[in-house]
Amino acid sequence: MSILITKDTTVIVQGITGREAVTMTREMMDYGTKVIGGVTPGRGGREIHGVPVCDSVEQLTNKTRVDASVISVPPAFTRDAALEAIEAGIKLLVIITENIPRYEVAQMVELANMRGAKIIGPNCLGVLSPGEAKVGNLGGRAEDAKKAFVPGSIGVMSRSGGMTTEICSTLTAAGMGQSTAVSIGGDAIIGSSYAELMPLFEADPDTKAIAIYSEPGGRMEADLARWVKENKSRLPVVAFMAGRFMDEMPGMRFGHAGTIVEGKADTTAEKIERLREAGIGVAERIEDIPKLVQQGLA
Repeated sequence: MSILITKDTTVIVQGITGREAVTMTREMMDYGTKVIGGVTPGRGGREIHGVPVCDSVEQLTNKTRVDASVISVPPAFTRDAALEAIEAGIKLLVIITENIPRYEVAQMVELANMRGAKIIGPNCLGVLSPGEAKVGNLGGRAEDAKKAFVPGSIGVMSRSGGMTTEICSTLTAAGMGQSTAVSIGGDAIIGSSYAELMPLFEADPDTKAIAIYSEPGGRMEADLARWVKENKSRLPVVAFMAGRFMDEMPGMRFGHAGTIVEGKADTTAEKIERLREAGIGVAERIEDIPKLVQQGLA
């Protein structure tokens, strides 16, 4: 099984006529994802890779079931695109766009929570369930994604899109496939954190363990540790903490907007301590993750 998406998930692309979205649409379709339409206001009536383009989301949802939307539009228009999708009843939004103002992200997340929708991102590469579907540009070309991601029982979550693929490739090389990989996004405010996704993995009988790539800054690791302890998770969790050098450089930004270290609780040392207290294994190197996962499964 998988979480969030399956081979039957129907997907639209908002901003489908953009250069990056055109490529992403082709890659998703090549992987086997059911891309059924796209939206670019003013471009209705066109086709992209045989997929119809409409002027609004509602024009698509009125005609067919739409399970998910990938949003790849400029930052100034992302909030309106997300609100349009949520109001049209779409329950999964994968937001690729970065540099969205925080208050606008907060508005999107609040409305999604009110309407029972889930947002992945923003500033993410999306979701991939090996052998099922990929929603977003995680893994890149279909042939590359099929090499790095293989079906299995390890759930993967990462604040870095590129490191999502790296962890899965490392697990694959060790003979350990993945149930679903989620690039959760690198911004300070995102739609779905580690702790918020854990119940989905917990409920998936085919997921047996979790591997996480984490970074300095923010409270997501503390929330994860608290969730694992309070819910007595059945899943062994292994995490790799990047950017340990930043403990000596307070205020330093580490690539993503969400990795500004603002106090002791944000440091990698404090995060690692919290994770270990919750029984979460912490890998010293990426290549140590498969061994720690195997130990957790033993």
